[in-house]
Amino acid sequence: MDALSPAADPRILRPEPGAGPLCVVRPDWVDFYGHMNMGFYLVVFDMVTDNLWPHLGLGPEFKDRGLGTFAAETWVNYVCEVTEGMPLACTSEVLAHDGKRLLARHELIHATEGWVAAENEVLYLCVDMGVRRVTTWPEDVQAIFAGRATGRPAKRLALRRRDQG
Repeated sequence: MDALSPAADPRILRPEPGAGPLCVVRPDWVDFYGHMNMGFYLVVFDMVTDNLWPHLGLGPEFKDRGLGTFAAETWVNYVCEVTEGMPLACTSEVLAHDGKRLLARHELIHATEGWVAAENEVLYLCVDMGVRRVTTWPEDVQAIFAGRATGRPAKRLALRRRDQG
């Protein structure tokens, strides 16, 4: 399955056909240049993360176990300008994971025209919310990650810091 093109890979979470946009660029998200302010790109990427989590076993049942996810690092590439009123959607994929980390990639796309506006990589950690410390993902969650991971290379981030070897 690793040889699939990204466009055909069923492991990549895409908007449902016929679904409305994830959101529309709001007037208060636009800066004085007339395009979406960079901070709101992360707002949209966080919205799509909320949509991704149930597909990875990280929904309410994960929280009920006393676990959570924290973003440790993020990278954004602004590809094309988006302006007020544009409908936005996103794709999400698991690139890689290990016992305590998950590396995911999101693409922000124009919801009706399909072009990529921005891309985002995020390194998430599994956190024991009782002590607010990094812990190991449960085995069942790691199995879901393994089934969804595309293995495609990240553009900027890595599971481990490059200076840690």
